[in-house]
Amino acid sequence: MSVDHRRRRLLRAGALGAAAAALAGCGLLLGEDEAVSSVGVDVGALGFRMPAEEAPHAATWMCFPGRSDVWDIDLPDVQRTIAEIGLTIAAFEPVRMLVRPSDRDRAADLVGADIELIDAPVDDLWARDTLPLFLTSDDGRLAAARVRFNGWGGKQVHTGDETLAALVADVVGVDLYDSGLVGEGGGLETDGDGTLLAARSSWVIDNRNPGLDEATIGEALAATLGADRVLWVDGIAGADITDGHIDTLARFTEPGVILHEFPAFSEPGELWSDVADRTAEELAELRTLDGDPYELVALTQPTSVRRSNPEFLPSYVNYYLCNGAVVMTSFGDDDADRLAQEQIGARYPDREIVALDTDPVAAGGGGIHCATQQQPAV
Repeated sequence: MSVDHRRRRLLRAGALGAAAAALAGCGLLLGEDEAVSSVGVDVGALGFRMPAEEAPHAATWMCFPGRSDVWDIDLPDVQRTIAEIGLTIAAFEPVRMLVRPSDRDRAADLVGADIELIDAPVDDLWARDTLPLFLTSDDGRLAAARVRFNGWGGKQVHTGDETLAALVADVVGVDLYDSGLVGEGGGLETDGDGTLLAARSSWVIDNRNPGLDEATIGEALAATLGADRVLWVDGIAGADITDGHIDTLARFTEPGVILHEFPAFSEPGELWSDVADRTAEELAELRTLDGDPYELVALTQPTSVRRSNPEFLPSYVNYYLCNGAVVMTSFGDDDADRLAQEQIGARYPDREIVALDTDPVAAGGGGIHCATQQQPAV
């Protein structure tokens, strides 16, 4: 089922005011900090919107992990994997990587001169969730939006990561517009044409936005990202650290097409199998702005993977688009890997498909999309 938050621009101000009042009443519309231009602004009224990921990029932003209290003995392998992802993308567009000063030498050894390193108080690698969401305008302006990061509902240390969105906006030299919401960039997907897709489980939840309903949250997200509406699926809360981010479940490839995760085996009662089945059913009920059903493309998960820890994310949907390429994960299941690459390649025929073994990152519950954040070109 979907909730449509489309509003004519002339009506948005009043609706957004009501949403802002609700956010303030719940204690979530926090005071502005030095780096924030304003909170609760309808950026569409200023001419901004969040473009689709496939739009041309000026750069990709990433974060170099350095905390052994987060990754324990796996940290060196995770660092090497992040460096490999970054170097792969750097062959297609500039990469800027945030790094703790104490880890700069280690990062420099791994990436050399091919990636720009920027000092920052990084806690973890998940740039999709901690860095700003960039906005563009038709007249060539760049800005950024922020949803406030709280460690996925207080599940992980985040004293440094919660500052990164403002830091990056300051480095780029753009205004930062704050949504007043708590959440993560991996919790939403945009088609660049007015529609956002999100899972209720990672937004309409008390560990992020207590007391706020779906309509209020949807209105604030649409206003902050210059969208017309939010389409919702249920997702799943409590099964992973993200509470069911949409970028592991479904992705737009264009305004009328959605790729979605599909289990290799249908196992009624198995948690992730049930989530994938239910998400597919919900997506089939959604409609485009023209009132047509979405074209749905199922990406079947691998039947076997090289690792088997409970947090491992075997998701082909969590790919990243950079200039001229799709960077995606391979899991060692030759047939499933090849089919996923063919399906994704058919959706992006002008891009090179680059498949990487990212098992150390996948073992932490994420993928390449989770580890990257695009800065669009203007």
